[in-house]
Amino acid sequence: MSSKKVIYFDKVFEEFKQLLQEHTPPGFELWYWQEMDAGEREAKLALADYLLVATTKMDEAICAKAEKARYIQKTGIGVDNIDLEAAGKYGLPVSNTPGGNATGVAELTILLALALYRKIVQVNEATKNGRWLMWELRPSSYEMEGKTHGFIGFGNIGRETAKRSRAFGTELIYYDKYRAPEHVEAELGAAYCSMEEVLRRSDILSLHIPLLPETRGLIGTRELQMMKPTAILLNMARGGIVKEAELYQALQAGVIAGAGIDAWESEPTDPANPLLTLDNVIASPHIGAGTRDTLNKVLTLAFQNMVRVDQGLAPQFVVNGVRTARNSVQ
Repeated sequence: MSSKKVIYFDKVFEEFKQLLQEHTPPGFELWYWQEMDAGEREAKLALADYLLVATTKMDEAICAKAEKARYIQKTGIGVDNIDLEAAGKYGLPVSNTPGGNATGVAELTILLALALYRKIVQVNEATKNGRWLMWELRPSSYEMEGKTHGFIGFGNIGRETAKRSRAFGTELIYYDKYRAPEHVEAELGAAYCSMEEVLRRSDILSLHIPLLPETRGLIGTRELQMMKPTAILLNMARGGIVKEAELYQALQAGVIAGAGIDAWESEPTDPANPLLTLDNVIASPHIGAGTRDTLNKVLTLAFQNMVRVDQGLAPQFVVNGVRTARNSVQ
């Protein structure tokens, strides 16, 4: 029996290739999209059984040419890089890996909150350059204990972040389109509020929602002006949720105290992005899920799903409503 062909669409390097190979089940063969020329891409896309993607755009042309593909497997949770309508048109289920990246994103959220509160970027630079800021920053530095941590989005990532934040002694409030079950709220000590109340009450506000038409541009001048002048904003979700130009104006004017930004309107963000010039911004290149531990989790889930489909079962974690894998083994 010939091996099943899997195209991995994102950039790879040798250490990551080794990790991918370690997770590839027997009977499966990996091809690397970024290493193919145009001719190879067209030929191999027509032969691929599975399409494995992290952030590369999956458009209608790819869906149309992947004639043998059974489904598209996303490593991660957000599927805004995949044309779900086109995938559905060609009968391709799209699956993600829920919960696989929750720990990594949660830990980075807390890291950014602490780094902003303790001004760790500034003190690191100052100390290395011979300035001993032992006293100067104390009046504008804070502890998490006793603060209100507000969440917009309270799924797997939001809840994992809440567990860690609570350990620092914060009060937890959240808004989500879908309210969490009572036992989850009780276990975490989290109170459900309107979005406006979350904006007004939060000392720390973190975003953990997908980029959808209704969430694009959700946070702009109006919402930022509802927040406390001492509040910090953490965008751990998708860049399009926050209007960056309006966030810049708010930060520069002292409407809020600071921001940790891991997700950007355009990625990679323009080096001339004015947000990068501000001392009260900590910037990272969308690395919330950027750990070896997360890679192990999401690749395990992804390949387990492929094995499941190869055995004639429906894929798990489908997000576009196409429940039956295309070209299933008879």
